[in-house]
Amino acid sequence: MLNVLTVDVEEHFHVAAFYSSVSPESWGDQPSRVEQNVDRVLEILDRHGVKATFFILGWLAERRPELVRRIASAGHEIGCHTYAHQMVYNQTPEQFRSDLRRAQQILMDQIQAPVTCFRAANFSIVQRTPWAIDIVAEEGFLIDSSIFPIRHDIYGMPDAPRFTHWRAGSNGSAIFEFPASTIRRFGNNWGVGGGGWMRFAPYPFTRWALRQINEKERMPAMVYFHPWELDPDQPRIRAPLRSRIRHYTNLATVEGKLNRLLSDFRFSTLTEVSRGLEVYRSKSKRIKA
Repeated sequence: MLNVLTVDVEEHFHVAAFYSSVSPESWGDQPSRVEQNVDRVLEILDRHGVKATFFILGWLAERRPELVRRIASAGHEIGCHTYAHQMVYNQTPEQFRSDLRRAQQILMDQIQAPVTCFRAANFSIVQRTPWAIDIVAEEGFLIDSSIFPIRHDIYGMPDAPRFTHWRAGSNGSAIFEFPASTIRRFGNNWGVGGGGWMRFAPYPFTRWALRQINEKERMPAMVYFHPWELDPDQPRIRAPLRSRIRHYTNLATVEGKLNRLLSDFRFSTLTEVSRGLEVYRSKSKRIKA
């Protein structure tokens, strides 16, 4: 089965774990690691013959246009990851729309092509931000991957469907949702195959979980990671202990796990996998009609 591989392109200091330690005003003063890390990711994907969707931060794209074009030239899909990497639920609808529109325009100008896939910072479209789906659809996006159907202290929509579905907005709009992958055990959903979930778990567990999704539930999985997760030598930021544990644990294991995933499973872009699903094709035909 064909699964989705996504890469959230941001610097090591952009993450939610460091919101209290590194202000957006100081981002430009931080040491940049993103180019070398993305180049490493591109090398790995090329070796395995895999294409992925790269959700790129607008702030970063504005400063590294050649990096965006390099990713696109390698045949990967470009998606939008907001401009300023702020939680959706900490913004007003007007602020969110402005941020989203700015980031999308930067990316489209750089690759001279539509950008139709979106992921919010830290999967922060949650139950109390239903208006965000309306805005994402209104701004021309076709596929969203911002919802994580789990319970978590900074994100999550535990009652959302675990697998791909059309999500209706309050204004009659609809967008195809490809949630982050989970397994269902003990009455709860548990994250697998991405970010800290993949770093903290031993690889055999991740492989087992994705096989459960593919073989038992007959659904595609979605794996996500960040280029900084392949960089165990990145500068250490002074932050609360919990934040440091979340960010730095098992960085040295990610490249090996990624290589094993790419050998054990089949992957492609968000749009290609979605187009292969009947649930996407049936509704999208009616919308176009």
